[in-house]
Amino acid sequence: MKWSFKIATVSGIPVFVHGTFLLLLVFILVNDLAAGLTLGVALGEVAFLLVVFGTVVAHEFGHALTARRFGIRTKDITLLPIGGLARLERIPDVPRQELWVALAGPAVNLVLAAATFLAMAGLGTGLPSGVFNPTTGSALSRFIGINLWLAFFNLIPAFPMDGGRALRALLAERFEYVRATEIAATLGQGLALAFGFVGLFTNPFLLFIALFVWMGATAEASMVTVRTALAGIPVGRAMITDFRALEAHDSLQYAADLVIAGSQQDFPVVDGDRVVGVLTREALIRALAQRGLHATVGDVMTSVFETADAREMLETAFVRLETCHCPVLPVLSGGRLVGLLTRDNVGEFVSIRGALSRRQA
Repeated sequence: MKWSFKIATVSGIPVFVHGTFLLLLVFILVNDLAAGLTLGVALGEVAFLLVVFGTVVAHEFGHALTARRFGIRTKDITLLPIGGLARLERIPDVPRQELWVALAGPAVNLVLAAATFLAMAGLGTGLPSGVFNPTTGSALSRFIGINLWLAFFNLIPAFPMDGGRALRALLAERFEYVRATEIAATLGQGLALAFGFVGLFTNPFLLFIALFVWMGATAEASMVTVRTALAGIPVGRAMITDFRALEAHDSLQYAADLVIAGSQQDFPVVDGDRVVGVLTREALIRALAQRGLHATVGDVMTSVFETADAREMLETAFVRLETCHCPVLPVLSGGRLVGLLTRDNVGEFVSIRGALSRRQA
């Protein structure tokens, strides 16, 4: 993720912090000082926030380490101002596995809350009546409240919360996976509407939660629809076969003419039968502004790029297309360029398969 920097590697999983998280710490420090708190108290609040976000990271490691037990690797964990994000390489294929992975995060928070409770009882500290309030009381009682809040909030049965994934896993034991996702997403959207309605008359923060839940439910339903449509399909069946290729000695004038004359915007650059680079529309526009029409394609092309094999599964290639943040994958067969794979043509492929499925149903 852009604007993130690595702070540690734990159990083989890189942990990143997004730059905006540091801005949040500075904001809280300045806001507390402006409210009249002493520097020591303000720094204490910042330290408490760091502990809270350490809890969020532990929550994400709950997901990651449970997924590892089922052979699913976690690419990384990123700490954001709104929480944590663990990027699994794939969704568990077995519903029961997805259930355990989803519940592992909230379980970590409940264990931390219980352990803190027992520690306070053992120390004879006593528990105030407001233990479930994460904003009042001692640091330990607030820590318990925050962990309970994180656990129960994440168990709301709506995407993208853990509860939505747990609900989908339970439904998938009885229904086909896409149908289970549709039911869970619809319930999540209904819950979002309820949050939004209540938020209009009570707490505006509920409107933010409603938007978050609605978008998460919609995105999850879309992602599963795409994943199902791509499953078991080789790249060769969905790739673009009517395309133009450039050579390194071609001028940017020639490349610009091809963009204007047709629908293709990103070009493989070849040397005979070998692909040596990729010229994207973004790189072309930037180079035209800096170098003019007479510069060559070889001067501005990207020589480090991803490719796909015509026989590999479309689902795998599409994941790579998404994660590499590149607009096009040259498709090879026996080392020879035979096609291109883009997000747009994958989207068209999914739309056509969806229309045919509805026709057959």
